[in-house]
Amino acid sequence: MNYRYLIAFAFIISICVFLDLYTWYGLKKTVEPRVFKFFKWFIPVSTFLFFIGFIWSFYRSGQGVHNASYGLNLLVGFTFGVFLAKLLIATPFLLEDLVRFSVYLFKKITATSGTEVNVPSRREFVRNISLALAAIPLTGTIYAITRGKYNYQVVDLALKFKSLPRAFDGLKIVQFTDFHAGSFDDFNAVEKGLALINEQQPDIVVFTGDLVNNRSEEALPFIEMLRKIEAPMGKYAILGNHDYGDYRPFETLKEKEEDFELIHDIYKQSGFQLLKNESVSFEKNGERIHLGGMENWGNPPFPQYGDLSKTTENIPEGDFTVLLSHDPDHWEYEVRTHNKKIDLTLSGHTHGAQFGVDIPGWKWSPVKYRYRRWLGHYQENERHLYVSKGFGFLGFPGRIGMSPEIISIELKAEKV
Repeated sequence: MNYRYLIAFAFIISICVFLDLYTWYGLKKTVEPRVFKFFKWFIPVSTFLFFIGFIWSFYRSGQGVHNASYGLNLLVGFTFGVFLAKLLIATPFLLEDLVRFSVYLFKKITATSGTEVNVPSRREFVRNISLALAAIPLTGTIYAITRGKYNYQVVDLALKFKSLPRAFDGLKIVQFTDFHAGSFDDFNAVEKGLALINEQQPDIVVFTGDLVNNRSEEALPFIEMLRKIEAPMGKYAILGNHDYGDYRPFETLKEKEEDFELIHDIYKQSGFQLLKNESVSFEKNGERIHLGGMENWGNPPFPQYGDLSKTTENIPEGDFTVLLSHDPDHWEYEVRTHNKKIDLTLSGHTHGAQFGVDIPGWKWSPVKYRYRRWLGHYQENERHLYVSKGFGFLGFPGRIGMSPEIISIELKAEKV
């Protein structure tokens, strides 16, 4: 295991060194000497700080500190933005070099004997394009790691169902997902975000997984905030792939079991009922609906602890059912074709990649090339799926174009 980490770390260092050298050389040949005095130090120093941030993160984790710090998030976030900027600087230079050397080779081959052939010089407009492209991730990153990650939005959604009992017409379910407690560096901002849930006056609150990143203790500082969330018909939660403690090794199996017990206790202290392949029912005026909660079910490398048949075994055929399932691939590969009709499935997991575009009429993110159903509302054969971009963040400590959100869903009984 340690060797794999070392090999991966060595590979990343090699990529960064190559990128620095290429960017350094490209700028040296194209910018004025007085300007290059800045770049020749900024390029290697930013890479050094980039690795310091990661080493610092692993050291803190090894010391049992699993919650983020503001300074560390700023360091990692900004230097990652610089890495992307250097990548965008280097790309036009690389493309230009392919053209330059292709022209050189062609002239060299076709030149008559004794004719001197030189490599064409770099062009100024390529430098300008490189620097203009580099400004995009730099400015975007600064916003993402300071304001973007706490720019909470409320998404209002009204969904009509033929199968919804009249007694539950207007029922409001508020969903939030992918909390990732260990990533937060501003408790006040998180508290303000969670306060938006109560402002929606929900009947039911559901959380669809990934309370933590790696260790259950990350969520301890947020118990009181989560406890303040109110819903007259209850608060319910499921586990996401990060909640099982599978991503950072424990010293012993007992430690891992104790960590898993802790996350159950945290949910209990927070007033959430954790649903693990089980369902609950709600009755009103002699009519009934059901809420099912799956353990995580995802395509490899994500674990499949979920059992849909077990989750729905106590739900009568034809009854209106809402399912909580963390990974939207579960809907894609099982729920939408299951013999028991699930009317509405609520998921998260994708984060919208924390980067992309989400505007009326157009949504895009690189995560769409991994997940067919990656953000928003989907419908097929009277079965609905909603995928939220999530409340927290993971890895990159910011969000660009994919603001954190809370989903307020009003269920409407469609007249038939």
